[in-house]
Amino acid sequence: MNKPSPEAVTVREVGLRDGLQSVARTLPTELKLLWLRAAHAAGLREIEVGSFVPARLLPQLADTAALVAQARQLPGLVTSVLVPNLKGAQAALDSGADLMLLPLSASHAHSLANLRKTPDEVVAEIARIRALRDASGSRCLIEVGMSTAFGCTIQGRVEEAEVLRLLQAALDAGADRVGLADTVGYADPLQVGRLFRQAFELVGDRLACGHFHDTRGLGLANVFAAWQAGVRRFDATNGGIGGCPHAPGASGNVATEDVAYLFASMGVATGLDFDALMALRRNVAQWLEGETLHGAIWRAGLPRTLTMRNAA
Repeated sequence: MNKPSPEAVTVREVGLRDGLQSVARTLPTELKLLWLRAAHAAGLREIEVGSFVPARLLPQLADTAALVAQARQLPGLVTSVLVPNLKGAQAALDSGADLMLLPLSASHAHSLANLRKTPDEVVAEIARIRALRDASGSRCLIEVGMSTAFGCTIQGRVEEAEVLRLLQAALDAGADRVGLADTVGYADPLQVGRLFRQAFELVGDRLACGHFHDTRGLGLANVFAAWQAGVRRFDATNGGIGGCPHAPGASGNVATEDVAYLFASMGVATGLDFDALMALRRNVAQWLEGETLHGAIWRAGLPRTLTMRNAA
């Protein structure tokens, strides 16, 4: 069993992809670039800048290649993109992205709604993407995000045994690493701890990310439970925006600024600058005026007993 330790935690900002895909408007590229640079200046060293999906399906993300090109110029930044299929993977390789995130749903119903493939058909696609990556000579990492790992608004219950089977199948198909995602905010801390511990026992340190939504108010509690189980890398979005278009009721990722505060309060390093994150949040609120932002720490501010110097 992995035990908690004071080692640093990595936060991957996914607002430019997971956040904006849930917003009807299309944010201009120049504002996205301001977001990207501000996130980097706030200390974020992993940023998911978009997704290589057809523009007719997600016009909000049609400028992903341009964002990757700019992100690659930022020092020390790992640039990731989401890709749903082989064509998207080729675009990711052409762009020079450092990491491609492949969604694999543990829910059969959600997989059909999201990708129009069964989970095992997606596993077969992962194998083709691995072969494409290897043939290209690229060093782009392949990470599989196991969505609906804790339940699904379409299917309901998702069996833990099926999650574990698909984790192993994804790695056998050629993924470099995997993560678990509470896509619809169904998880509770006991469930999170139990499933992550089982997954660590099965795949070891190739389990590399936790992705949580705060839909029902348990997002940070679930981040903490995953951290206790051994997770040291988490997805989050500035302002807590985001959701899956094909998972009804999937709103609100955990907010980057709340995750930064959680770990700072425990003396766990993230390298994040709280003031810079809050400045970015104010800009995001202006750019997305009328959209609902989430999170808690922005209302109350930091307690007088803590400064974010502890997080650096």
